[in-house]
Amino acid sequence: MSQPPPSTGFSAAQLRQIAVITTVALAVFLFFRFIPTGTNLNHMDFRVSGKNSVDYCDPANPQFIPVIAARSPVKMTLKTEGTPKRGEELRVTLTLVTAGGKPIAPEDLLVMHGKKLHLLITDPTLTEYQHVHPEPTRRPGEWAFLFTPRLGGTYRFFADFTPAATARSLYANADLVVEGVRLTLGYLEGESPVGIVTAWTAEQGGYRFTLDPASLPVRARQAADLKFSVKKIDGGVVPLEPVMEAYAHLVAFDAKRSGFAHLHPMETDLSLRPDATLPTLSFKITIPEAGRYVIWAQVNLAGSEVFVPFLFDVVP
Repeated sequence: MSQPPPSTGFSAAQLRQIAVITTVALAVFLFFRFIPTGTNLNHMDFRVSGKNSVDYCDPANPQFIPVIAARSPVKMTLKTEGTPKRGEELRVTLTLVTAGGKPIAPEDLLVMHGKKLHLLITDPTLTEYQHVHPEPTRRPGEWAFLFTPRLGGTYRFFADFTPAATARSLYANADLVVEGVRLTLGYLEGESPVGIVTAWTAEQGGYRFTLDPASLPVRARQAADLKFSVKKIDGGVVPLEPVMEAYAHLVAFDAKRSGFAHLHPMETDLSLRPDATLPTLSFKITIPEAGRYVIWAQVNLAGSEVFVPFLFDVVP
């Protein structure tokens, strides 16, 4: 006599229910597996091997990045409509591609300090500084912006951005020659020895700006604490407002423009407004080499962006 097949313990209705649940779960898995992630690039697209490669920036320990001497996994090129001339507005097209030639589009970058791409621009004398935010065009990897150089010479453009694939800051650079009268290097190649030149206070538009190091002189390879403050010369309230999600930004360049340091205040909570009559913010920086440097401060006063330079020497 044949034996009946062993029971599975499930009724036909239960088996149908299990089949439905399994099908739904599989469909959900496949949906999330193949849904677009926003970027077609991965962390390997932003790696470059070999000596002097660009490393990622640690926001908690801001340092001067030697962009020119380093090898970046990103190539940046600039193209202009017409000849760049001093004092004339210019439309510039910027292209970003990985070392492997893949275009870097908006979806490949994270929003940092309100924008996906920051350009830090300076002339050879470091007497002009502009901070520009290019906007993407319809072509992947292509970005456009307007630029009005106030001087002649070879301007240097440093790009500061954060790939979505790594979530860590990365950099690139390119130069643009501008026709027009060029200033001499002046104070950048002065006769005074390193350690003499300091200009920690500047006055502009009725305000006094001060950058106060915790100790002097500033020394190479040692972390320096800086206090930045703004005061209205005739007294009264300083109308300091946020700019790029902070109450101030500092950018440091060396005399050779070999790199830069982009500094953000340690006071990150915008709901805690600085003192109304003497707003003061804390910064930290480590500079690797002795030499002459300029730090540009960028602030928003009553809706107008103001840029103020501070000249100083770093000693061994």
